Amino acid sequence: MIKTLMKSIRDYKKAAIETPVFVALEVMFECILPFVMATLINNMTEDSLEPIIKYGSILLVMAMLSLLFGVLAARKAATAGAGFAKNLRHDIFYAIQDFSFADVDRFSSSSLVTRLTTDVTNIQNAFQMLIRIAVRTPLMMVFALIMSFSINPRMAVLFFLVMPIIAIALILMIKTAMPIFRRIFRKYDALNNSIQENISGIRVVKSFVREDYEEQKFSKAAEELRKDFTHVERILALNSPVMTLCMSLSMVLISTFGAKTIIASHGSALNTGDLSALITYGVQLLMSIMMLSMVFVMLTMAQESARRVTEVLTYENTLHSPENAITEVTDGSVDFNHVSFKYNEKSKRNALTDIDVHIKSGQTVGIIGGTGSSKSSLVQLIPRLYDVTEGSVDVGGVDVRKYDVDALRNQVAVVLQKNVLFSGTIKENMRWGNKNATDEEIIEACKLAQADEFVSKFPDGYDTYIEQGGTNVSGGQKQRLCIARALLKNPKVLILDDSTSAVDTKTDALIRQAFLSKIPDTTKIIIAQRISSVQDADQILVMEGGRIVEQGNHQSLMEANGIYREIYDSQTRGKEEPNA
Repeated sequence: MIKTLMKSIRDYKKAAIETPVFVALEVMFECILPFVMATLINNMTEDSLEPIIKYGSILLVMAMLSLLFGVLAARKAATAGAGFAKNLRHDIFYAIQDFSFADVDRFSSSSLVTRLTTDVTNIQNAFQMLIRIAVRTPLMMVFALIMSFSINPRMAVLFFLVMPIIAIALILMIKTAMPIFRRIFRKYDALNNSIQENISGIRVVKSFVREDYEEQKFSKAAEELRKDFTHVERILALNSPVMTLCMSLSMVLISTFGAKTIIASHGSALNTGDLSALITYGVQLLMSIMMLSMVFVMLTMAQESARRVTEVLTYENTLHSPENAITEVTDGSVDFNHVSFKYNEKSKRNALTDIDVHIKSGQTVGIIGGTGSSKSSLVQLIPRLYDVTEGSVDVGGVDVRKYDVDALRNQVAVVLQKNVLFSGTIKENMRWGNKNATDEEIIEACKLAQADEFVSKFPDGYDTYIEQGGTNVSGGQKQRLCIARALLKNPKVLILDDSTSAVDTKTDALIRQAFLSKIPDTTKIIIAQRISSVQDADQILVMEGGRIVEQGNHQSLMEANGIYREIYDSQTRGKEEPNA
């Protein structure tokens, strides 16, 4: 886990190495200060100011040097920590970009957001503590003990009396807190999921007047998180009073035994300056232990975050390009060879069962079926958004698993059910299909998708700014823009997954007519609910329960008098019987 995370330090290694060096120099000067102060006290006389000037000057210089190295350490730690977090977020984000749909389903989008934000912040804080505080505290403890033993070994032994109390307290706190932190991060995921779902579906929430319900659901999740955080904070809050108690106990012991030693030996075994230095070293030592306990607390919190982040970074993508992958798709033919598919290996039921379909390049294929008949699942196998469980899917006569993934997806354009437009101008959105597309090519694609007419009416035309999620355009306009964007890829296969459902039948017909005349060599696969959207297709697939139950063209399916005929009759009856 540590090895994986350390890869993200990269260009900030120098700052990460310099920080402990500056910390060591800061601690060294800080630990010499009490010794010099003790010497000053022991050499003070009423007759001369020379010891005060001499040792006072040394103290001033050493204090300034300690301050300088402390500032440098803080700056370098901040640079290394922020840079490490930036690289870590970069690596996680890039890893997620390579995830298949199945991988995203496995982690959930809300959990991935938490890992990119909260978890990375926890790791960043822990990293900064490790290269600074975690280096400072052991060095301070070692230096303080060495200096204490050099002054009076018997008195220095008193420091060890409180160590077992501190160790036991830390072990108990960490052991109790760790399971709670694991629970907290799972609840963070659930809370983020609730927020994400609510914001993306805010129009539905408002249209059904369900604000109160959503508020209650959010409050419940937030309250559960608060209870767990309060519980763990109460446990960790014991850290400070335990450390303070140990520090006070040490000071009482040192002051008591030190005073007795000075009186008994008349200053020969221990003098006032030495006692002052011992008290200072005692404070340094116990403050170091307190800081070390804080490091353990932070690491306890960060450990779970590190595990979750490493899980993403080391996750082996279920979909990847093979060695010596094929990079050219010769044509748009698509063959499903006895394909079966399930979303999860543990699932008992297939989403698709024994699909055997052969589509020639340039053909138009329509797919209809009820909700849950796995129409979308079928077409998502073509660009390899998921892998088949059994059988194979061939594009251009080659199994899709033999292609370079990017090369395949560049030749298979998919307009999914959930059309997404990104914040930016219409031109910028169109160039998602082809980043080098000219203005003329964008306009031509929009004309094919019947989008040019309404875009031209916007005051800023193709420079019109699209709000996040495309909220400032209608559903039909969004669908046509997404179709135009897919056309700019100039694909061998074009898949429309119910992506003309929000446009009227006339516009739908115009889009299909434009496809026939302008992109005759592109294989077109259209999923639709309306018979009119697919009845002119070269072949039509009727799906039910993850199987193809009927197959043929419009005429043959009408003559078969099966499900297709039933759907056709139900959709056209109203037109034939307007008074019914």
